[in-house]
Amino acid sequence: MLRKIRIILALFFFVIITLLLLDFTGTVARWFQWMARVQFLPALLSLQFGILTVLVVLTLVFGRLYCSVICPLGVFQDGVAWLHNRKKRNRYFFSKAKTSLRYGLLALMVIAYIAGAAGLVALLAPYSSYGRMVTHLLQPLYIGGNNLLAALAAHFNSYAFYSHEVLFKGMAAFVLSLVSLAVVVTLAWKNGRTYCNTICPVGTVLGFLARFSWLKIQINTDKCVKCGLCARNCKAACIDDKHHAIDYSRCVVCGDCIGNCHSKAITYSRHRLARQKAEVEAPAQKPETVDDGKRLFLAGTALATAHALQAQHKKSYDGGMAAVSRQQPAHRHTPIVPPGALTALNFAKHCTACQLCVSQCPSQILKPSTDFMHFMQPEVSYENGYCRPECTRCSEVCPAGAIVKIDKAEKSSTQIGHAVWVSKNCLPSSQGINCDNCARHCPTGAIQMVRDENSEQPLMIPVINEERCIGCGACENLCPARPFAAIYVEGHEQHRTL
Repeated sequence: MLRKIRIILALFFFVIITLLLLDFTGTVARWFQWMARVQFLPALLSLQFGILTVLVVLTLVFGRLYCSVICPLGVFQDGVAWLHNRKKRNRYFFSKAKTSLRYGLLALMVIAYIAGAAGLVALLAPYSSYGRMVTHLLQPLYIGGNNLLAALAAHFNSYAFYSHEVLFKGMAAFVLSLVSLAVVVTLAWKNGRTYCNTICPVGTVLGFLARFSWLKIQINTDKCVKCGLCARNCKAACIDDKHHAIDYSRCVVCGDCIGNCHSKAITYSRHRLARQKAEVEAPAQKPETVDDGKRLFLAGTALATAHALQAQHKKSYDGGMAAVSRQQPAHRHTPIVPPGALTALNFAKHCTACQLCVSQCPSQILKPSTDFMHFMQPEVSYENGYCRPECTRCSEVCPAGAIVKIDKAEKSSTQIGHAVWVSKNCLPSSQGINCDNCARHCPTGAIQMVRDENSEQPLMIPVINEERCIGCGACENLCPARPFAAIYVEGHEQHRTL
């Protein structure tokens, strides 16, 4: 019964968190954004002591239930392992814990965070890895299916669905997501919970606490017939059936051993049974082997696919009449971070790169950074849209405190950057064509058109009032100059309220 309850709860968390990352309408976030906030790393970086206390107490009482119920990457690995187990049963075996590797990786993650490279921590964090895979691999398919339904509904004069543009958010994010998926699936397919118990820093921290948990999986040596079914069905490889010992730092309390024990010798209780050892001391097993050929093939496929996607001709259509080349991203000296980030430093220290704000942004102006120190952390880019003053979606869904929740009034008065005019790209100064798109669409009236005194023709050019500009990017996005806009937004290291 306990195992069934765990599976039901795990599926509930997994499905809702997946929908939270997929749904671009904000409907799921309105009710279930708290599921992102109870993930361990976001709660730690946002210093949510209440949530952290609950997770620590949960682990000290029940063991690593977080890894088998709340963590979406953990549940995903269980799903992959379950698919393989349907073909090949009793395939696991006990292996000694790779303690040095586990704590070594954890130490490297802590050092990277202290050094200011918080983006690198997110490469191995379970929630961030899963968010990256869903956002960059699965969401395009989800949006494509939605657009197909929207087209079918429109054919029958129904507008229950609306189409949403599918945008490629960068080769680096796509390739990294595909490689992460390949590694996680390969390890889960072959060895169950290897990623959780060897690589994952959250698993290492919770594993240390789980050694002291109140309730534990225990083996009754009087009933045990040494059939080995418990060890051969343990995807965490933590049961030493020969010595009747369990490595509680790796046990995720999945209950598979209990369900496969025919002699009822395994229980989940708070009392230590007689003759049970506290720690695992077992002879060395044969080392796990990794098929490098498969990894190279998957990595090569990822690169080839990414190049194919990038090589597609990027174009849009103006009213269905003429092809118009897309605007290229501006070269900014200072990257733009979302309103509510307060400062670039605060954003970098707290962002877990989970991609939730990227998937939820209605204007699709957030994309993962390729900068080494802020790798995969979102930054603002206006070639596909602009930051609407009335939208506060990213601040509402951020689980880690990297983007503080703000209201519409605060959003419309927060200066995240300022516009910069580039004369050589502007149509009036470079081609003698009248244009006032930037001034007409500026929501704060920070751009005024004035007479160009250096031109013999009566042409107007934009003048920017930096004190009124909030850096929303409407001018940059709607500028008709190609391939680079004649006006772009330079980011601010520290945001201020106008």
